[in-house]
Amino acid sequence: MTDPLLRANRRRRLARRIALIASAPLVIVALLVCGKLLSMYAFANQAISSYAAGDYPGTVSAARGQEPFNYFEPYKAPFNRGVGLADAGELDAARLAFEEALALATGMEECPVRVNLSIVWERIGDAAEQRGDAVTATQAWQEALIVVQEAPADCQSEELSDQREDLSDKLRGRDDEEEPAPTPDQDQLDELQDQLDQGAEDRDDQNEGGDGDEWTDRPW
Repeated sequence: MTDPLLRANRRRRLARRIALIASAPLVIVALLVCGKLLSMYAFANQAISSYAAGDYPGTVSAARGQEPFNYFEPYKAPFNRGVGLADAGELDAARLAFEEALALATGMEECPVRVNLSIVWERIGDAAEQRGDAVTATQAWQEALIVVQEAPADCQSEELSDQREDLSDKLRGRDDEEEPAPTPDQDQLDELQDQLDQGAEDRDDQNEGGDGDEWTDRPW
């Protein structure tokens, strides 16, 4: 009577041990996932708080904390880093961060990335224009326009439309500045010469017909 009960108890204990051992990896994975989600939330909240306080280096630092093993929204870490770098004035580094984010973004995630990447390209062009580097300015504005023009249809918004219009205006203004003044053709030159000759004849006739001292030449 006792031996069968002991054997049954041993089997139950063994089954429980096997179940615990088998479930241990799942528990560990679940804990890691929860820990990662909590850390991502904490770093994201820190990035937002730092940005609101004007602490752009803090924003960049918090964004870097989001990067390791970020399988859920991988684009957000470089995106937040780009936001901090852009407002810190590090435009080239911000551009690289937004380009990294764009490569990781999918669907509607592209929308804010493209807007910010285009704005950074535009600022790069503005800085080049202030330095007197018209070529670099034009190239940067063209890149900015390409970024918004390649946006998915679902991304179309008033903000994106305004950005596209501003860039188009800047590029048209640059083309107008670089366009040379029109050169008169031969017919126009001949007509101008005839007018000059006729004006000279009229002055000669007036000088011969009246007092030369009272004649004053003036534009015509």
